[in-house]
Amino acid sequence: MDGFQPLRVAMIGTGYVGLSTATALAYLGHHVVGVDKDEVKINLLRAGKSPIKEHGMEELLALSRDRLTFTQDTSQAVPNADLILIAVGTPSKGNGEADTRYVEIAAQEVAEAFLPGRPYVVVVKSTVPIGTNRRVSYVIRKVLEERGLSDSTPVYIVSNPEFLREGTALYDTLYPDRIVVGAEEQEGISVMQRLYRPILEQTFNPPSFLNRPAGYGFPPMITTDPISAEMIKYASNAFLSLKISFINEIAGLCERVGADVNEVARGMGLDKRIGPHFLKAGLGWGGSCFPKDTAALLAIGEEHGYEMPIVSASRRVNYEQRYRMVDKLQETLKGVRGRVIGVLGLSFKPGTDDIRESPSIDLVKILVERGAHVRAHDPAAIPNARKELEGLDVEFFSDPYDVAVGAEGLVLATDWSEYGILDLKQLAESMVTPVLLDARNMLDRGKAEEAGFLYMGVGR
Repeated sequence: MDGFQPLRVAMIGTGYVGLSTATALAYLGHHVVGVDKDEVKINLLRAGKSPIKEHGMEELLALSRDRLTFTQDTSQAVPNADLILIAVGTPSKGNGEADTRYVEIAAQEVAEAFLPGRPYVVVVKSTVPIGTNRRVSYVIRKVLEERGLSDSTPVYIVSNPEFLREGTALYDTLYPDRIVVGAEEQEGISVMQRLYRPILEQTFNPPSFLNRPAGYGFPPMITTDPISAEMIKYASNAFLSLKISFINEIAGLCERVGADVNEVARGMGLDKRIGPHFLKAGLGWGGSCFPKDTAALLAIGEEHGYEMPIVSASRRVNYEQRYRMVDKLQETLKGVRGRVIGVLGLSFKPGTDDIRESPSIDLVKILVERGAHVRAHDPAAIPNARKELEGLDVEFFSDPYDVAVGAEGLVLATDWSEYGILDLKQLAESMVTPVLLDARNMLDRGKAEEAGFLYMGVGR
């Protein structure tokens, strides 16, 4: 790689964002130390095992092992690092506000490990409320003042929000739509340009399992102020969540007037001003980002005396969608109390074992609340779902066909590709009443009905 200068990187936090970014940076040639307090996680990573289900992660860990190490001790990773990336969690408080305590703790520990007389670049990758970068700067300055190093140790704070999707996090890291950098000083921007140069110029050899997409060019690097960078992240996720909620609202009207929401979405998506993405009707959005980030955005608005009715409506429509789906099933079956209902899919999306804010989990809880006995399957998320649904009337099965045996209704709740190739006739014949709610519009209605199902989709 002509002119490439590897950096020494400390990654504080090895969750989805931290681990994906750390592994990709190491693959690109940087020397990375991942830091996490979780001993079990660190031991797994040292053994080359991924603590999260993410496409290509263990393969890329193996390819990057010479440049990627892990520790529980921040003081081991930080002193000689050229830049430090903070990627710890920012969970929601009871009022929806993002909790930044872990970011601040990380900033304090990082500053305590600085060596005197050398510059550091500290990068906030966590999704944080507006103004958090200023808070991080304050925490670091305070520690340095207490240590008597404020004059001899220059620190440059950078906001670098992530735009990764679970299940495709490594792919999104290597082939991003854009890289956003918020910084006040050129020193911070220059280091970020150096960090991301292999991605910005696409000079690396793609791993065989993460091929460069056809026609992919050079991603832009947007440089702005830290507050605008923080806002870009929140505004992006709020807009995407709005698109999904909008098409789900349209789907409800489609059912009333006899339109097909898939055709409506296709026609809308061909308009370049709208685009086809995030116009798929279904159970609604979930996961670790959209719910938390929209709640945080509303909390920021409230803090500043600014109402955000569109974001608020997006959240309301989204969570009502779970109840709409259960209502459809309940109406068809003349009630779900005492009935056996099969549910296919528990993760919030395919390709991950993450059940955080999963629409499928919400649907199961509503069904149980209304008196149903639930039989459930998921290719990856059953261990996590067992913990979340402990004590509820839910049985778990390793074979999706077993879910349908004796069931009076079947819900396809997460669009795993595995469910698209199931033998529908076998499923229908094993049920007491072959009622299928395709809550992701994944299956062909004609084939489902030919197999013997009474088929219900979303907005169709």
